[in-house]
Amino acid sequence: MFKPLALAAALLAGAAAPALAQAQVRPDQAAFRALYKELVETNTTLSSGSCTLAAERMAAHLKAAGFPDSDLHFFSVPEHPKEGGLVAVYPGKDPKAKAVLMLAHLDVVEAKREDWTRDPFTLIEEDGQFYARGAGDDKAQAAIWVDTLVRFKTEGFKPRRTLKLALTCGEETNGAFNGAEYLAKNKRDLIDAAFAVNEGGGGALSPDGKPLFLGIQVGEKLSQNYTLEVTNPGGHSSRPRPDNAIYDLVHALAAIEAYRFPVAFTDTTRDFFNRTAAQRTPALRDALATLMKDPNDAAARAVADKDIDVHSILHTNCVATQLDAGHATNALPQRARANVNCRIFPGTSAEAVRQTLSDVIGNPKVSVAIREVRNAPAPPPPLDPKVLGPAEKLAAEMFPGLSQVRTMSAGATDGAFLTPVGIPTYGISGMFITPDGGGMHGLNEHIGVKSLYDSRDYLYRLMKIYGDLKG
Repeated sequence: MFKPLALAAALLAGAAAPALAQAQVRPDQAAFRALYKELVETNTTLSSGSCTLAAERMAAHLKAAGFPDSDLHFFSVPEHPKEGGLVAVYPGKDPKAKAVLMLAHLDVVEAKREDWTRDPFTLIEEDGQFYARGAGDDKAQAAIWVDTLVRFKTEGFKPRRTLKLALTCGEETNGAFNGAEYLAKNKRDLIDAAFAVNEGGGGALSPDGKPLFLGIQVGEKLSQNYTLEVTNPGGHSSRPRPDNAIYDLVHALAAIEAYRFPVAFTDTTRDFFNRTAAQRTPALRDALATLMKDPNDAAARAVADKDIDVHSILHTNCVATQLDAGHATNALPQRARANVNCRIFPGTSAEAVRQTLSDVIGNPKVSVAIREVRNAPAPPPPLDPKVLGPAEKLAAEMFPGLSQVRTMSAGATDGAFLTPVGIPTYGISGMFITPDGGGMHGLNEHIGVKSLYDSRDYLYRLMKIYGDLKG
């Protein structure tokens, strides 16, 4: 569930854009492209793909580079044989120094060929973009991590700290077997680390391709689905009842649409809004400054909520995503059901939001139930200078003049399983995304070719720095 930093609409300044035209590919980039292509073209959807196969194929690259079998740990459970993953260990010189973990998920969102302009499971390079399901989310970072360890092994790099890689499945589907959750609960020692680097961070591009900022994700919202359901005796459609299951459901959804959860801030979001203040319109800048002093200011909120991207991280949001009602065209509905997906602000529980939805609806005929629970609310990791400092220093060198920010993701990542068990997890990628979010989870998903190659170089250099990190 990589959630790119899609705040380009609100951020108007930035450095000059790197040209997206195809440049001459270096030999090492060509090797990476082949690995990336293999991973992208390995179908890992829940319905018909296999993360286990993808993990095996990535392990083959590590073995070819010289990784012994003892450092490659496959995992799965009998109930989900195609949803397995891999943990690779690259030993460091200092056994007392805690490891650094690289995390990425192999699974992708479903994609129908008839809906796409191109085959979603064939990597296509076109007009400076790579197109495919998973081109960005999250096979870009997964391929970079494998490639990074291959490069380290080939070079004979000997880090002070052990470097670990966890490739997991189940991130994209609530209720599916989740590899990160499994490792956190059952293989905690195997993935033990001082901190983890994951998807979720990155940079935003303006509509004309200019980079606006580069961000590190520090914390995320909780994703939770709720089922709204109304039942009714129904009957013949020629004899309408005064109550109707569909109408009751529609009124309930309209009440949720109109409701606004309270404005809230974390240290991360305050830091983000302060760092990006100069890049916003005066009206939005003033509104956010007012809300940070008084979250209940209605006039300021009305201005801030007009910006979709600010709105997404300013408070809890709930939105209807699916409907199912009725059983025949000539019958009154006996049942009407909707799914409401909420992205819950840190510090609020799923049950508290369920109760709020029920109160807002105010109709005992409409039941509100929590569906499958993906994870418990996770506290944001600390704003640790040992983690953030090296990443931002390297970014300043590689992307000079570009604003650097810390962000809270409006979406959900597998970091929610690791931070609570003592492995603070940060979203760091050095990858720039177009204002449409790169089509992730939607049609024609894409990532800039240059952006991908730059991210590869950034993360390779960063992991060398982290590998030799003292303290």
